[in-house]
Amino acid sequence: MKKIILIAAILFTANMYAQDINTIINAKEVERIEKILSSDEMQGRRVFTPGIEKAATFLTEEFANAGLQKLNNGNSYLQTFTMIKPKFISASATFNQQPIDTRSVIVVTSKADLSINETSGHEKVFIKAGANLFSEAMKFAGAQKNYLVIVDTSFTKNFSRLTFLKRTIFKSDYSVVFILSTVDPATYSIEAKHEITESSLSNVVGVIPGKSLKDEYVIFSGHYDHLGIGKPVNNDSIFNGANDDAAGTTAVITLAKYFKALHNNERTLIFVAFTAEEVGGYGSQYFSKQFDPEKVKAMFNIEMIGTESKWGKGSAYITGFEKTNMGNILQQNLQGSSFQFYADPYTDQHLFYRSDNATLARQGVPAHTISTSKMDNEPNYHKVSDEIGTLDMNNMAEIIKAIAISSRSIISGKDTPTRVDTKTLD
Repeated sequence: MKKIILIAAILFTANMYAQDINTIINAKEVERIEKILSSDEMQGRRVFTPGIEKAATFLTEEFANAGLQKLNNGNSYLQTFTMIKPKFISASATFNQQPIDTRSVIVVTSKADLSINETSGHEKVFIKAGANLFSEAMKFAGAQKNYLVIVDTSFTKNFSRLTFLKRTIFKSDYSVVFILSTVDPATYSIEAKHEITESSLSNVVGVIPGKSLKDEYVIFSGHYDHLGIGKPVNNDSIFNGANDDAAGTTAVITLAKYFKALHNNERTLIFVAFTAEEVGGYGSQYFSKQFDPEKVKAMFNIEMIGTESKWGKGSAYITGFEKTNMGNILQQNLQGSSFQFYADPYTDQHLFYRSDNATLARQGVPAHTISTSKMDNEPNYHKVSDEIGTLDMNNMAEIIKAIAISSRSIISGKDTPTRVDTKTLD
């Protein structure tokens, strides 16, 4: 009799679990959220525009309605930070009293007037021939230290491309100067003038505190910014970004509502809609700096899940699948289901490094992006035609449910994915 009662209890719990998930995560609710985020009223959600502010307001309302707490018990769901837009005015430089061509000087700074020399405390470092110019430059530019970076002249052809590092930057007391040269100077002098404009950006963040493991975090994320308004194509100029990434943000909202209703997470759950992914991943970079990466046990970044994957409905892929065992854990939790997670089939496009999971992954966090986008043949990617009518609401709902179910042993603390070996990253 006891055995029969136990089996009945298990079946009852399983049925309740299925009923709850279908009540909260369904095509109708997915369509409601997606339709608002990708509407023309949001004007393509470009950073620094009224459209993205309107989207942020909608997201805060959804998080409030779900009953999420604010990060660090703050007074807002907005995680706001300051960005700098420096407009170049002039620069001059000398190595060992010899002038340097200003075309060989790139200054990344928040200061209107910068003047440094060998006594200023800038660490002198080198990007040598054969190195990965852009990854090395990004490492130095984002390190929150003062650097003089001497770039080997073998990179002359691509040196000017490093200007992307200075277009929009975090407000900082640190400056990084790149000089194209073969000289290791004993003395140097560099001056630069910029017109500085400050602007604010905001992630939208909500929290469900954990029970027994409240200091361990599981993150669910997507980016809510897109490309805004551009040149008209067939009388349409709004890049609605329905798939990229209103779809992922829709998933974050519905997952937040589901886990809040379930109310059984042992680890703390953090739901975040990132800003500025399309212009450099600044939202996720700022967010990542607010956490001890050792306490972040997993990150589910959700990007472009509105269309079928190359394997058809009921499937998605995980970027960087081989870098941790997180994908295996997710699939194990889906045992008995027809849904299938696959390894990223587009490794030549380096998707693992191109979305908001990358910053935490570089700190060792098992942080992966879940997607269905056919990156070798996605006809509406970064086009005005990326509209809600091109998406499959039923399939989206099934993908979101699969993410919810597959994450349960990580949320409960039963499973902890292996860490990313940062020495193996590009």
